[in-house]
Amino acid sequence: MERNMRELVDLLNKYAYEYYVLDSPTIADVEYDRLYDELARLETETGETLFDSPTKRVGGELLKEFVPYTHRRRLYSLDKCQSKEELSAWQSRVVKSLGYMPECSVEYKFDGLTINLTYEDGRLVKGATRGDGVKGEDVTEQVKTIKSVPLTIPFKGVCEVQGEGIMRLSELKKYNEKAKEPLKNARNGAAGAIRNLDPKVTAQRNLDVICYNVGYIEGKEFESQKEMIEFLRENKFKISEYTYYASSGEKIGKAVDEIEEKRESLDFLIDGAVIKICDTEIRDNLGYTEKFPRWAVAYKYKAEEATTTVKDVRWQVSRTGKLNPLAIVEPVDLGGVTVSKATLNNYEDIIRKDIKIGSRVFIRRSNDVIPEILGIAEHTENSRDIEKPTVCPHCGSKVVEDGAFLRCSNVENCAPMRISQISHYASKDAMDIDGLSDKTVELLYNNVQFITIHENFTPERSEDGIDNDLQNKPYFRTISDIYRLKEENLIGLDGFKDKKVSNLLNAIEKSKNAKLDRFLYALGIPNIGKKSARELAERFISLSTVMKASVDEIVSIEDFGAIMAESVRKFFDDGNNVKLIEELVALGVRVSDVEINEGELSGVNAVLTGSLKTLKRSQAEAMIKEKGGKVASSVSKSVNLVIVGEDAGSKLEKAKKLGIKIITEDEFLELVGK
Repeated sequence: MERNMRELVDLLNKYAYEYYVLDSPTIADVEYDRLYDELARLETETGETLFDSPTKRVGGELLKEFVPYTHRRRLYSLDKCQSKEELSAWQSRVVKSLGYMPECSVEYKFDGLTINLTYEDGRLVKGATRGDGVKGEDVTEQVKTIKSVPLTIPFKGVCEVQGEGIMRLSELKKYNEKAKEPLKNARNGAAGAIRNLDPKVTAQRNLDVICYNVGYIEGKEFESQKEMIEFLRENKFKISEYTYYASSGEKIGKAVDEIEEKRESLDFLIDGAVIKICDTEIRDNLGYTEKFPRWAVAYKYKAEEATTTVKDVRWQVSRTGKLNPLAIVEPVDLGGVTVSKATLNNYEDIIRKDIKIGSRVFIRRSNDVIPEILGIAEHTENSRDIEKPTVCPHCGSKVVEDGAFLRCSNVENCAPMRISQISHYASKDAMDIDGLSDKTVELLYNNVQFITIHENFTPERSEDGIDNDLQNKPYFRTISDIYRLKEENLIGLDGFKDKKVSNLLNAIEKSKNAKLDRFLYALGIPNIGKKSARELAERFISLSTVMKASVDEIVSIEDFGAIMAESVRKFFDDGNNVKLIEELVALGVRVSDVEINEGELSGVNAVLTGSLKTLKRSQAEAMIKEKGGKVASSVSKSVNLVIVGEDAGSKLEKAKKLGIKIITEDEFLELVGK
């Protein structure tokens, strides 16, 4: 529906007030941007701008409780583009003005709250929000609680440094695990902490400020962005680990895509990339519009967060027996995909987040998984509580509470649990049994009978049609049953012809030769994913050694915590799991020991940091392992080699402090004989 200008202005100002003043947003950024763009289009078409239009603003209103602070130099917002065509148009405008494309930096566009830090005589004297770009709010006491903000710096002149206040996703998770009122998202967590009257609240959230610009400085000039970043580094400011420099449209576009690929692996929110011309003299020549610098632009990625309404909640049984709540929501576009389902972690999480059927909620989509409900946007007159299940929705067995989780007590015979276990074992990242999909496993579960009875089951049929009414019939029920399948069990099943039967049996036979890490992952050990299964395999070499390993031995693995170590030990202490492994071995499954490569990097534990110019990161990691070395994700005392590419950041600095050997990419290639 086409809205008029007055309606749009009132609506946008309402949403801005909720976000900036009340710190309680009721709409996602992508929806706000859509309305903002609609208003901007109307203003362009009519040539009219209302006096209270949000297009006249750079930031939000000041809170009355905070003392206003006037910035020494105006803080500008950035013009945005949302497609490669719009990015090319910005580049064309630059080329038209200059006659060529100068070198640009491409950086993360952090999704937090802009902070302006003022230093005099080497001391932090003021911390302020951006506000409207001219005046901000004095949040000095709050900023002082952020450990990444230096209280003193070597530079003794007056300067203003801009950065982004962020809450790392790992810190958000820790905070929400203990908080009575969980935060909706990391961006809101950072903004709410900094613009909170009590500095203790700020301190509790363990924020970071990532600095990227010097807006004002006395007695010094920078010739380039590189020189400015070096100044920030020398003066103890925390800076981004990633900056790419390019002077062609093709390379700029490549860097923008590279950042988007990294987006899901980062421990903080970004919503785009920032492209800035490096040369400060060129910046001065290009100048500014009323709101934006002409020498910079923000490339916005597709939104990963939106608001929608919860229609219903269904409970699904996982392979470990946990009842996982799945929210059915009003379909909404998220990251270019229409989604209608979202996860809720557990019932305790539902209560803490105050989620109700009929309420509007924030949802976020990461990678290609089902989106997660982050928090409540607002309740409606139709909102009603989500009921806590007392019996399993699939088999009708009693539900038991296990800490924050609900579990089906029928561990032997609950159909979805068994089907999930078998499907996981056969999945691509596990034993990779091609043709044994979730639907096929369910088909086998309901129809395949063996000659010999090898288990007893409780007669029962679930509401979803999965047959639990076995009546002493030897049905396909366990992981080991995969290797009992024969041609006569499959012929005649829906969709199974001669070729499909042959392909599945061949895939099953092929899976009998298993690598240790894949087998460990396939077993479905709680809290053990692909990466940790590989680390277990590399540490203990053989299956028998893993099965005997103590908690202390397991927890000594880098990135392993006590919970993970105890999960492994508990799994192999369970007689049923040991029996399953013995059955698999008896049926012909052979789990190979890890091959120990001997080479130039034997005994080396290496970390890669920065952008590599010749190799992809995965290629470099493969070379290290091929030559007998190991790859770590972070710098620690157990690391003895750091390989640096361009624009290496905090990992390089930490390696220097720890005295770890540091080599370049070229030196690494020479070391491995490439």
